[in-house]
Amino acid sequence: MPYPKNLQTAVEVEAVVRDTGAIPATIAILDGVPHVGLSSEQLKRLATNGSQFHKTARRDIAHVVASGGNGATTVSATMFFAHKVGIPIFVTGGIGGVHRHGEQTMDISSDLTELGKTPVAVISAGVKSILDIPRTLEYLETQGVTVAAYRTNEFPAFFTEISGCQVPCRVDSPEECAKIIHANKNLDLGSGILIAVPIPTQDAASGNIIESAIQKALEDAEYSQHPHF
Repeated sequence: MPYPKNLQTAVEVEAVVRDTGAIPATIAILDGVPHVGLSSEQLKRLATNGSQFHKTARRDIAHVVASGGNGATTVSATMFFAHKVGIPIFVTGGIGGVHRHGEQTMDISSDLTELGKTPVAVISAGVKSILDIPRTLEYLETQGVTVAAYRTNEFPAFFTEISGCQVPCRVDSPEECAKIIHANKNLDLGSGILIAVPIPTQDAASGNIIESAIQKALEDAEYSQHPHF
């Protein structure tokens, strides 16, 4: 998300968290130091220089810290730091997943393995549309991750409300979400929770248009690698 829209969005999200009585804590690595909670100046620095920050998953944390670098944390790294300081829940746009043709490339986001071993609840708009959603859900099942959808029986696909994939669990209120998170903690399951909240209907894109655009992009990428003369 380009500046200043990214900063505006971050400030608005933090305000929503505060309005509910909670304390927002945006996570990033600045000059080799992990920060859980950013000042207004630090948040602006992240927003204005985001393209220069290292995309930091769990595997990258040690390198970014040791080199004194700046890191914008992915879901996996954010979960790691959140759990370290006792934060049980965080919100993001969309998580990573199994890439299309992942059964051949083994291109699977570390977000999924982190969800399997770190007891933090992640609230998101689902999995990014360009990914293989059915295989992502299968992989989450293998990792023992509780997956629920909010007020729907279908897993959302980031830009759209539907994906064609049913969820194993549905929650219809914040209280039901809290009960699942509480049970996961009390049982010491050791794994995380993914609660998918679909994009509001008025903001959703057409699933057919999104899928058509993705297929066109994939075809163009394939052609650029293997042009046919």
